[in-house]
Parts: sequence; structure tokens; C-alpha cells
Amino acid sequence: MTTAELRATQCCSFCMKAPGEVATIVAGAGVFICNECVDLCNQLIASKPQDSLHSEVQPWEQRLTDEELLTHLPRIAAVSAQVEENLTRWVRQARSRGITWARIGEALGITRQSAWERFSGEE
Repeated sequence: MTTAELRATQCCSFCMKAPGEVATIVAGAGVFICNECVDLCNQLIASKPQDSLHSEVQPWEQRLTDEELLTHLPRIAAVSAQVEENLTRWVRQARSRGITWARIGEALGITRQSAWERFSGEE
């Protein structure tokens, strides 16, 4: 994978902004978050009432209009593709270290055969 291709897979997993569109992107295990999304998270956490610290996550998607919900679909699909690309890179790294398809499958909760079919690149 080229450096440009690698950067293209490192968009913020929340807002899908590319590295050049934000000041900083922090990498996690197959996902990324930009400084702008971290700032937004910090604001949301700071403004949360103390009595709701242990409440469940609010179903924010239920408050969206149909158009807002449809606008989110391509972004969610892009995040899904980004995570799949990152997972494939991690699996290839595992294989380059000699880790067997059986162990990779076990780690992913799938069979050795399923892991090979999904990630080997062979038909």
C-alpha cells in the first residue's frame, strides 16, 4: 500500500475528514479520531448533567429527520469500508509474522477457512 493509499484509509472514523483537513488524527485499533471530534466529545461530556452519569446512551438517530438519516448512510458506509481495510492490514501483518489462519480465525471468532477466504486475496 502506498503512503497516499494509507493516508486515504486514515480519515476520522466519526466525521470522515482526511488528515489534511484537520490538525491531528489519533489512531486507535483500526479506527481514527480527529482533534475536532475529540473537542466535540469533550464539550458533550463537560455539558452532561451530573445526575445522568449512569444513564444509557441516548438513541440520537431517533431524533433525526429522514433526510438527516439518509445523509448519514454514505458516511457510515465509508467508515465500514475504512474499518474493513484496516482489519485487512492487521490480518496481513499477522500473516507476515507467521501467525496461522487458524489463530487469526479464532481471534476473530470465525473458522480458519472463513479467515482465509475473507483475507487471503486468493480465490
